[in-house]
Amino acid sequence: MPKEVVLLHLKSVPHLQGHGALEQSAAYFSGYTKIFVLVDENTEKFCLPLFLKKLPHLTVTGIIRIKSGEENKDIRTTSYIWQQLTRFLAERGDLLINLGGGVITDMGGFAAATFKRGIDFVQVPTTLLGQVDAAIGFKTGIDFENYKNQVGLFAEPKAVMIDPVFLDTLNEEMLRSGFAELLKYAFIGDIPLWEMMHMRHFNEMKEDMPAMISLAVRDKIQIVEEDRYETGLRKLLNFGHTVGHALETFFMGTDTPASHGDAVAAGMICATWISAQRPGLECIASDMIYRMIDRNFPRLVFSDKDIPAIMQLMQQDKKNRAGKFRFTLLHKLGKAVPDVEIPEKEVEKSLLFYLRNQ
Repeated sequence: MPKEVVLLHLKSVPHLQGHGALEQSAAYFSGYTKIFVLVDENTEKFCLPLFLKKLPHLTVTGIIRIKSGEENKDIRTTSYIWQQLTRFLAERGDLLINLGGGVITDMGGFAAATFKRGIDFVQVPTTLLGQVDAAIGFKTGIDFENYKNQVGLFAEPKAVMIDPVFLDTLNEEMLRSGFAELLKYAFIGDIPLWEMMHMRHFNEMKEDMPAMISLAVRDKIQIVEEDRYETGLRKLLNFGHTVGHALETFFMGTDTPASHGDAVAAGMICATWISAQRPGLECIASDMIYRMIDRNFPRLVFSDKDIPAIMQLMQQDKKNRAGKFRFTLLHKLGKAVPDVEIPEKEVEKSLLFYLRNQ
């Protein structure tokens, strides 16, 4: 196997990562009578031709096309995927390839894992967000009644193919969205990753992106290997996501929807502010963290009057226990503390800080 491609295993699931991963993945698609590929209009146009070019001997039985966007990650679209699998006479011995970003891998994995009680699927993430986060870790799911990932399950793919070749198909907004997750890994524990990106703009790091992806993939695999079902250590990966998911949902369907990355960036500012206020934590790197986030992400625009609605959305967060908010906080740059109970008033103050300190 070429040096550029690294084979990692997570709970025995192979993860091929690096330039050339697609070319080295042919064996993982063999032995299936029927193979289906799930795409949206963007990945069909920009990624599917590249995927098929890299795997010229792959025989695809059918293409399942859905609309892109978080607003389509719902039971209606999932039902359509099931309908198409049914129309193609898919059987339990067949394979679904999920070719796309986090929406495709989350929803495609969920659809495959539940169709006929489970058919095989392979994740081929094509966005930076998908490659460093969404496609790794066995989480699948859909949004329900506008709450993110409200319905889903843990399901193992047959393999995950992470090839940076797809990054060339992404626009600046998509790259920035994934960069938020890279920043998260740096903040919670990956100092070498932080040193690669320290006070730079993500557009200045494109040449370094494959190496940064490699570090993030290893980080997530190591964490999930120890805590598959998010009972302890894996909660570290929620840094910025409690507020971030609520903000992403709040802006969904508006004239100015927030990307996952922009919303999580806002959530990381809020979580860092809370960290800096807590006795025993008092994160002294907070100003540097704020500057790094602001260098790369625009501030979301909302008002004091919107905070009650945002707080209500947070009540549905999966990390809550007994109606109490649970946050991952920073002890210092590179060291995080998971599952800290935070009073509602403190969360509200963090949102006010975000609004008034720009």
